[in-house]
Amino acid sequence: MNALVGGGSFVTLPALIACGVPSVTANTTSAVALFPGQITSAWTYRDGLGPIGPVALRSLGMATFVGGAIGALLLLRTPSSTFDVILPWLLAVATGALAFGRHLGEWLRHRWPLSVALVIAVQFGLGVYGGYFGGGVGIMMMAVWSLIADRTLKSFNAPRTFLVCAANAVAVIIFTAARSVAWHPALAILVGALIGGFLGSHLGRRAPARIVRVATLGLSVGITLLFFIRAYLK
Repeated sequence: MNALVGGGSFVTLPALIACGVPSVTANTTSAVALFPGQITSAWTYRDGLGPIGPVALRSLGMATFVGGAIGALLLLRTPSSTFDVILPWLLAVATGALAFGRHLGEWLRHRWPLSVALVIAVQFGLGVYGGYFGGGVGIMMMAVWSLIADRTLKSFNAPRTFLVCAANAVAVIIFTAARSVAWHPALAILVGALIGGFLGSHLGRRAPARIVRVATLGLSVGITLLFFIRAYLK
């Protein structure tokens, strides 16, 4: 899923919870397990790094890094019982980003122009979200950037992967230092994610993009509904 369209945490998070891992630990474990694949993607796109319109990538990176640290610390302070109630709404936000984020920025560009300071503030907020949960955060970033830069979404792939990696890097450090990672399932997911990323990149060259997108959104909606049932209709 990550290689084709994104949203891999829609698989790893419920899988970990289904195996009995508490929801907060499942979220931290998923973030740590998927992080090496993000580093690989960021390195692959390194030649395309640069400013987003008038905003320097360094400024966006610092806002994302600090926000990611705060989000990670907030997650560790959240009891699993509380996170169980919040999680369905986070999944709903991520599903909305997968469904509409690619076109949202284009629709808003001529209706809601953003200043540089506001873009950095929003990026900080997305960093907090990325460190706390992170589902769909890359697509949200591109939607925001579309408000200040008249570029194709594909051209945002390099800064998107870099900044998502920045938010997750500090979160992974904090989660590991806090000993809030279930390492055995994390290693299993890591191996599966590396294999899946390799196969997914090849599948993406052959599979019709519309079918992949519809299947991913269908899975995301289904999992989100199941988590609402789990949280509110036990």
